[in-house]
Amino acid sequence: MSGPKLYVAGNWKMNGLRPDLTQIQAIRDGVASVENAPDVTVFPPATLLHAASQIVEGSLVEIGAQDCHVGEKGPFTGDLSALMLKDSGATTVILGHSERRAEHGETSREVRAKAATALRAGIKIVVCIGETRGEHVRGLTASVCRRQLADSLPDESTPETTIVAYEPVWAIGSGVSPTTEQITAVHEIVRGCLKDRFRETSGMRWRVLYGGSVSPANAASTFDSPEVDGVLVGGASLKAATFLEIITAAARASERRSAR
Repeated sequence: MSGPKLYVAGNWKMNGLRPDLTQIQAIRDGVASVENAPDVTVFPPATLLHAASQIVEGSLVEIGAQDCHVGEKGPFTGDLSALMLKDSGATTVILGHSERRAEHGETSREVRAKAATALRAGIKIVVCIGETRGEHVRGLTASVCRRQLADSLPDESTPETTIVAYEPVWAIGSGVSPTTEQITAVHEIVRGCLKDRFRETSGMRWRVLYGGSVSPANAASTFDSPEVDGVLVGGASLKAATFLEIITAAARASERRSAR
């Protein structure tokens, strides 16, 4: 059974001012010229959501947000609801990123509540899971990922609305990535959990991404794993040139998979 179309996501994190919208334009134009291009979503800061969504309107690129509040509205100074993000042009939201979990103390239960709110608002979700270096060294990768996945995904999740991103915390921003074999092993675990929980005959309909120091140098080898349905890119997505290299690597991987 063939898997879903490959997906490339660019998480800008707390980077990007109005002059950087030229990078969104360049990504939009570049994707249009890539044969067999993957699905592409760029996640700029909230301040650029509306302008970025206008730039990509009618193109192959979508715009997403980096987080949302669990509530739909109310006295929550400084927070943004999923409905507000959708109103600004976002089609997708990243939830449970390791930086949110570590720096803001977000629990998997909080991630699950946010995810349910986003789905009710009609926004797709990318839910991140992954182990720390200490957990990795102690051989806890599988148990940590199973627990985070079970606790973070709402029951309303479907393959059409929900993407899971495996991001080993120890690899993010480090320049060090797991081997293709290690990535494959974790993605198989994730897919098995999705199959069992949602009673799928196959877990292959779900998109499972890899994230963690993804770059033009390692994108091709990452896509060598048949379990990888796409990548969540950090710093390498800030410049159109490097991001388009990764997008092109995904397109070539799609061609190889189609030829098998």
